[in-house]
Amino acid sequence: MKNFSFYKGWMLLCYIVILTIYLFSNTLRANPTLLNLPNQQKQITGIITNGTIPLTGVTVKVKGNTRGTVSDYDGKYSITANTTDVLIFSYLGYKTIEITVGNHKIIDVKMFDDTTSLREITVNAGYYSVKEKERTGSIAKITSKDIEKQPVNNVLATMQGRMAGVNITQNTGMPGGGFNIEIRGQNSLRLEGNNPLYIIDGVPYSSQDIGSGYTSGNIPSQNNPLNSINPSDIANIEVLKDADATAIYGSRGANGVVLITTKKGKEGKTTFTTNYANGFGQVAHFMKLMKTPEYLAMRREAFANDGVTNFPSYAYDVNGIWDQNRNTDWQKEIIGGTATYTNVQSSLSGGSAQTQFLLSGNYNKETTVFNGDFDYIKANGHLSVNHESENKKFKINFTTGYTAQFSSLPSIDLTRDALTLVPNAPSLYDGFGNLNWENNTFDNPMAKLEGKIKGQTYDFLANTLLSYELGLGFIAKASLGYTDLRQEQLNLLPSTIYNPAYGLGSEVSSVFSNTLNRSSWIIEPQLGWSRTLGKGKIEVLAGSTFQKQKGDQLVSVSEGFASNSLMENPASAAFYLILNSDETVYKYQAFFGRVNLNWKSKYLLNLTGRRDGSSRFGPGRQFASFGAIGAAWVFGEEDFIKEKMSFLSFGKLRTSFGTSGNDQIGDYQYLDTYSTSGYTYQGIGGIQPTRLFNPDFGWETNRKLELALETGFLNDRIFSTVAVFRNRSSNQLVGIPLPGTTGFSTLQANLDAEVQNSGVELSLRTVNIKQKNFSWTTNFNLTTTKNKLLSFPGLEASSYKNQYVIGQPVNIVQVYHYTGLDANTGVYQFEDVNGDGILSTADDKKTIKDLSPKYYGGLQNQFRYGNVQLDFLFQFVKQLNFNENYRTSMPGTMVNQPDGVTQHWQNPGDVGPYQAYSDSNATLRAASTRFSQSDAAISDASFVRLKNVSLSFDLPQSWTKKFACKLSLQGQNIFTITSYKGIDPEFRSSGYLPPLRIYTTSIQLTF
Repeated sequence: MKNFSFYKGWMLLCYIVILTIYLFSNTLRANPTLLNLPNQQKQITGIITNGTIPLTGVTVKVKGNTRGTVSDYDGKYSITANTTDVLIFSYLGYKTIEITVGNHKIIDVKMFDDTTSLREITVNAGYYSVKEKERTGSIAKITSKDIEKQPVNNVLATMQGRMAGVNITQNTGMPGGGFNIEIRGQNSLRLEGNNPLYIIDGVPYSSQDIGSGYTSGNIPSQNNPLNSINPSDIANIEVLKDADATAIYGSRGANGVVLITTKKGKEGKTTFTTNYANGFGQVAHFMKLMKTPEYLAMRREAFANDGVTNFPSYAYDVNGIWDQNRNTDWQKEIIGGTATYTNVQSSLSGGSAQTQFLLSGNYNKETTVFNGDFDYIKANGHLSVNHESENKKFKINFTTGYTAQFSSLPSIDLTRDALTLVPNAPSLYDGFGNLNWENNTFDNPMAKLEGKIKGQTYDFLANTLLSYELGLGFIAKASLGYTDLRQEQLNLLPSTIYNPAYGLGSEVSSVFSNTLNRSSWIIEPQLGWSRTLGKGKIEVLAGSTFQKQKGDQLVSVSEGFASNSLMENPASAAFYLILNSDETVYKYQAFFGRVNLNWKSKYLLNLTGRRDGSSRFGPGRQFASFGAIGAAWVFGEEDFIKEKMSFLSFGKLRTSFGTSGNDQIGDYQYLDTYSTSGYTYQGIGGIQPTRLFNPDFGWETNRKLELALETGFLNDRIFSTVAVFRNRSSNQLVGIPLPGTTGFSTLQANLDAEVQNSGVELSLRTVNIKQKNFSWTTNFNLTTTKNKLLSFPGLEASSYKNQYVIGQPVNIVQVYHYTGLDANTGVYQFEDVNGDGILSTADDKKTIKDLSPKYYGGLQNQFRYGNVQLDFLFQFVKQLNFNENYRTSMPGTMVNQPDGVTQHWQNPGDVGPYQAYSDSNATLRAASTRFSQSDAAISDASFVRLKNVSLSFDLPQSWTKKFACKLSLQGQNIFTITSYKGIDPEFRSSGYLPPLRIYTTSIQLTF
């Protein structure tokens, strides 16, 4: 046994005492009140408001502790705290408040707006999130607060006029119709190659049209897959525009990325919310057309000019067979009906600090303005579950949605009939309510409504996001997604669409059928690392993508049935033919990475890269690399700026440059492909080639450059962003013309053509008034764009020579130049460009008109007075468009005309502006055709539209007691200010139903 050393023992005892005193002193320094205050635990309650109404979802936490809660729909909260604790109250858009508990048991809190919190908002950039203040890329964002104010069914409709650099046009006013979207212009020469990438909760969502041209009738974009997304389920929409924001998506980010984040559950008391909206829609504006007196005068003068004294037998309108005193506004009769709008949305949400959930359901029904039983129904279910382990290292988020759509719509749009039917035509129905054929003198347009397009579409989407903190700054993530879409669509054309006088029965009835299935899965493992190094911070992200999409489609036609009631059963058809049957597989693989350097939150550098592989290209061409660099300087944080420019509350200069790609060309385009010929030889069906092999088929590339300035003034009450951008898209994927002797008209290949889009974006937010009971906020955005075809080798020798011009935009039309009316003959005159005395399409249609918008934007204002809130949005566009002279028949024929046609040539010396009337003169007919294909058929179509109005009233809590209630009145497409004389200046689909003016009222209850 060893002897104990007193010296060593004393030293050990001193060391223990000193260590104990040191640790205890640290505790005292951290909790000085321990020296003289009792640490009593108690229940703290209170109500949180903004001065007028309770605030739901305010986070209440104990400082330096994990304990926390959120306020309920009454603004009430309850939390256990010690006397010495400090409570932190935080809520997005409001200033964070800290209050010491002390002797209080009830702490009521009034929160104030925080304009500076705008730059602290976290923005979703896809694979990562970043604060507004620290982002180096260009990202536009709208939230559910903007979306819920609009009575619309398509996610793209919620974005119109609200985002700089994002131009959206509506194709039709039919329910379920589609939209066109361009993010910073048209990059590809192929119209179908300009779609952005859609990401829903981390899962890529295909934007390719579903359905078939055989079953879609003549209604544009009726099969838009984005109809499956329920706007009421969306929390945020972010649009990534520049290279820094999109390059991490590589080959799929050339045309921008639209990130859709659905709503999630929140910690707190279980809450049930239901909203019921009901309204109606009508065509907002009718064209001014001739009435019966002017129309009949035109017809009589036309025959007189042709030397016809006795009206021919087919001229029922003027020869006395039809009532010449009858005058009908066919626009009101055919498209002047009222469409109904019904929407029901309910949700249940809540959860603990570790697990939150949200379950919602939606039912939506819209009818049409046409006569008949037509409707479009959409039902949707949405589930989101979030869970976090007690140590906060493991997190899982599961989101799923299922949408069912049922449509029964007309197989044809009757808008053109409403514009061209003569005003003294017979009534549409007889006294018994049957279709009127007026003794076989009248082709009743309403017979077309006997045909229907019936569709059923089922769409399922699911995503699981897993993450785990490994320690040392490492986080492992995995995103797993799956989509499944199925559609069955029938275009029913019964014998009743024909005049009964033809004696046609169900033996001529026909049905076009389309069955489509499309599913995909995606797996994206990721590893992230972050570390703070002194005043700097570094973040690194690496990941990969594995995706596979499979689709199959069967299109067929059936004809000849024993009865029209059997038309939906192809086994009852006398004739059945498969028009198209195919199966496609698309595989995609990628590796991506990101490095972000942040020094003092003032100097920011972001590097992204991606290596992509696509099955849509041939061997050796499947892989390509894309990347970008983004940098920002937050100069507003510099001391010399703070000292000399105190009025500047925020300032940031950022820039980016990089590349992204495009593989939106369809599957198997580089291969020799074959299809069934439809013919047999010795009883065996044959096949025929449909495409030539091109092993050099590769990626389309987009190079993007941007410079932007972000500034905030007067504590960010004025906040602006100015961005200058330039995108160049090269290696264009187009069809190169081939000689007819090859058996093919084109060869899919990469053309050495280059398209440039450049422009300026301006976004401005101002807090004009901010008082206790009244506030006024304005948001303004403006985008100017210029598109140009920089190069196109061999253009003049190709079939594209009449479509494109080097140095001009790609969205041009080449037309005849109208030089005026010949005052002696009353015939339209046009420029003979090549001077050969003959007007020809190839040589004389050389006048260029650019149909791309010169600028566009929106102005939104929000007023709040007490519990009342008024929001309205003006959308504006500066553009040219086809006018009322486009696709019109020759004045004098049995077709109604715009009322301006009354100003026409009658005698030598007259200047018109419209030419002489005629029913059959060949010279006048040829001139009229050229007139509709000239610059006289294109004019200014600029407009300012009151796009959206929302008026809401939150009932005081003293009235409703146990629940919250909001009443709202909403309107869409209220009125339009324009000099355009057509039916609507927004879209170029001539003869189609325009966007409807919609009004709805709604009530929202929260329990």
